[in-house]
Amino acid sequence: MRLSHGFIPTLKETPAEAQIASHRLMLRAGLVRQTSAGIYAWLPLGLRVLRNIERIVRQEQDHAGAQEILMPTIQPAELWRESGRYEDYGKEMLRITDRHDRDMLYGPTNEEMVTDLFRQSIRSYRELPQILYHIQWKFRDEVRPRFGVMRGREFLMKDAYSFDIDHAGAVTSYRKMMLAYMRTFQRIGLKAIPMEADTGPIGGDLSHEFIILATTGESQVYYDAAFEEIDYLSAGAGGFSHNDPADLDRFFELMTTRYAATDDKHDPTRWADVNADRRRDGRGIEVGHIFHFGTKYTQAMAATVAGPDGKPTHPEMGSYGIGISRLVGAVIEASHDAAGIIWPDSIAPFKAAILNLKVGDPACDALSEQLYAAFGANALYDDRADRAGAKFADADLMGHPWQIVIGPRSAAAGKLELKRRATGERTDVTPQEALSRIG
Repeated sequence: MRLSHGFIPTLKETPAEAQIASHRLMLRAGLVRQTSAGIYAWLPLGLRVLRNIERIVRQEQDHAGAQEILMPTIQPAELWRESGRYEDYGKEMLRITDRHDRDMLYGPTNEEMVTDLFRQSIRSYRELPQILYHIQWKFRDEVRPRFGVMRGREFLMKDAYSFDIDHAGAVTSYRKMMLAYMRTFQRIGLKAIPMEADTGPIGGDLSHEFIILATTGESQVYYDAAFEEIDYLSAGAGGFSHNDPADLDRFFELMTTRYAATDDKHDPTRWADVNADRRRDGRGIEVGHIFHFGTKYTQAMAATVAGPDGKPTHPEMGSYGIGISRLVGAVIEASHDAAGIIWPDSIAPFKAAILNLKVGDPACDALSEQLYAAFGANALYDDRADRAGAKFADADLMGHPWQIVIGPRSAAAGKLELKRRATGERTDVTPQEALSRIG
């Protein structure tokens, strides 16, 4: 993308309504614009980040054996009346009446709808287990939406739902999804810690939330630094397989025996048993939540399959959510400085920003165009006739992992300056070296 033609409306001043870093920087860097309270339009730069996170989430769900579907945003109220949640859910649910006076709602979650799809389609235990997921917009009418996409009313979410014939199978699905989550967060560039959680309005008896440290977090958290040393993506003896029961047992034991707790579940006695040099604490942001709730919905909605003995059996369920749009804000909260955003390579809108410091200079233009063609859609080319300071400031604000700085003197010598956004390190390299390093 050429910045001179891009729809990236950056702001020099911090908007008055932005209270936390991610909200300020998403508005200033031109990622989003608010259309009404708690509802945002995603502009090209922000949408690229959203899609990159979505891609990683989808790959890890597929890798764990989940199957993607797409459920509608509008749901019939009778499904929620079957489960008993229609009246209980509260004012966060946006209730709608259609032209035929049928009660509808804008879905805040999808347990009822996926259970209805399941009971229409699956007849025998031989067709289990099943894990279905979708990535869809949801709406919860927060009484006080704030903090930008971190606490908005409309949000993009991945939610998955597992169906198993018995409790042992449901626990296996739960562990597979927990592993998928840890792999997902590592690929996104986050150190997420699983912490035992309350089940809330979803219901159930087993639940974990995934927390990252950030100064603007909603709750105080405590955990053993051993979590930070685990590589969930490695292969061989150090890694974990979704399909190996022994691996899943080892993984789950690792996740649940090391200390990790939010302030409402904090145990000072157990905390004192953690070596002092391994204690980590601070404010935390929730970036995902998983639940096992047994037959809560399959019983309420009369969803059965024929069991091994031929008798009707209510399958056990779990649900697994990741707020994809929320993750954009969470990453910024965890990775920024005074100058702007610092994107992890895996989700950055562009791998690099090409900064032509003297548009119109033949050597600068030629080298910039050469690199822009080589990177294709993976680079943002700042071809504006602006001063160098403005280009540096915007590149830092937008947070591209690499900056390729092309000035008249270096370009004439066939060289450029390569800056790493995260560290500020600057190196003089050839164009070929820059392409090789950035990839």
